[in-house]
Amino acid sequence: MVTAGQKRFRDMKYRIVWILMVLSATTVTYAQTQEEIIQQQLQEREQAKKAETSQILDLGVDLMEDGEYEEANEKFKTVLKSSKVVPTNLTFYFGKNSFFLGKYKQSIDWLNKYLELKGTEGRYYQECIELLDMANKAFLALREDDRKNAQEVLSISYDIDCGPSGKVVCPVCAGNTVIIEQGPFGNSYRTCPYSDEHGQLSCEEYNLLLKGQLKPKL
Repeated sequence: MVTAGQKRFRDMKYRIVWILMVLSATTVTYAQTQEEIIQQQLQEREQAKKAETSQILDLGVDLMEDGEYEEANEKFKTVLKSSKVVPTNLTFYFGKNSFFLGKYKQSIDWLNKYLELKGTEGRYYQECIELLDMANKAFLALREDDRKNAQEVLSISYDIDCGPSGKVVCPVCAGNTVIIEQGPFGNSYRTCPYSDEHGQLSCEEYNLLLKGQLKPKL
């Protein structure tokens, strides 16, 4: 027979267990809420940073179009320093502005990166081709002076954004998956040691290749 005291003790034990369960659930919910708040704050901070970077880039483009090339150069370099991954269009803007500054090797480097990333479908493809031709001619004409005096900011120092596809045509084999070598007895062919079966590189592989750090697959 259960006494009144035992019944009160049992009821009290159940209440304590229930209270502990409620407290535990509340603690978990609070922790989840705090984690969600932190993640949201991080996302908002990242979006604000991207918006600020975009504004600086747009200002640099406006300065370039107004002929303020030195000021535009500073804006573009600010974007380079603050971006984890370089926006694709910046490779064109920086290459174009470098041409007007007379930094032809730097211009060639960045314009070529734009073509590698966007190909013939790029918005600035035609203008890029024209600028690249002029930059190559100017570089050949002033090669010695440029080599001695120009301080180049080459794209090899930065990670490049390859766009939504995350793929780039392999610049080693030009997307052919094979490398053609001319010899005294005709051409020889060997499989590209870097590209996949479609003649492409992933964005990570492309950036490693630019830095001379991509190891051959074969």
